[in-house]
Amino acid sequence: MIRIAAVGDIHLGEDCRGLLRPAFDTLRDSADVLLLAGDLTRHGTVPEAEIVAAEVAGLPVPVVAVLGNHDYHSDQEAEVTAVLADAGVTVLEGDGTTLDIRDTRVGIAGTKGFCGGYEGRSAGEFGEPLMKEFVRYTRRCASSLRGTLEELAADGCAVRIALTHFSPVPDTLAGEPPEIYPFLGSYLLAEAVDEGGADLAVHGHAHLGVEHGMTAGGVRVRNVAQPVIDRAFAVYHLEVPLASPEPVASLARHQ
Repeated sequence: MIRIAAVGDIHLGEDCRGLLRPAFDTLRDSADVLLLAGDLTRHGTVPEAEIVAAEVAGLPVPVVAVLGNHDYHSDQEAEVTAVLADAGVTVLEGDGTTLDIRDTRVGIAGTKGFCGGYEGRSAGEFGEPLMKEFVRYTRRCASSLRGTLEELAADGCAVRIALTHFSPVPDTLAGEPPEIYPFLGSYLLAEAVDEGGADLAVHGHAHLGVEHGMTAGGVRVRNVAQPVIDRAFAVYHLEVPLASPEPVASLARHQ
């Protein structure tokens, strides 16, 4: 059993020192890894990143993160990443990491992702250069996610998780105004999740959405934006059968 703690959209600022640390200190008893699904800061500044770093430094479980759009706002994403890395956080963007958890090799592929919308109502790579670059950026994010998942499979990872900020599916956006769906994610991310062979997809960004969704290929999707899960983090259990490289197709949220 692999226990995955996850949260996104914590939006920490100067007034949040120590806010999540008491809950995070309990992770040893409830989880094997903590995933942070972006929007860790409010405006993407170094002082805000230092607040986040203090919340997660020295935790009893590995911490893996992607950045969100808020973390890019001040054009200091490289500096934000460096602050988090100094605190021991593995920050992913178009790459992955592996963890050995109780004799199971777990791979995590991460990208912020981007916008574009969903099948039948999505932006197209046509017209003005700015529009084409908009869609191409999302396509590059999705391509890197798929490629990393495939590499993790080739590396012998029995469990593979896709970690993004933007949503791969519209399911978890229910409750958000339909007019902004194209700015909350892209179907290209879902295609990458399915084609890359993920066992679970975790994202944030949709504060008014819902927790549970699924890709067309049957991969479970979880929106862990903190306003959605309404707690410091959610924990999901992935079962791994004995003497088999493939995880059982079941996932439960720890209550």
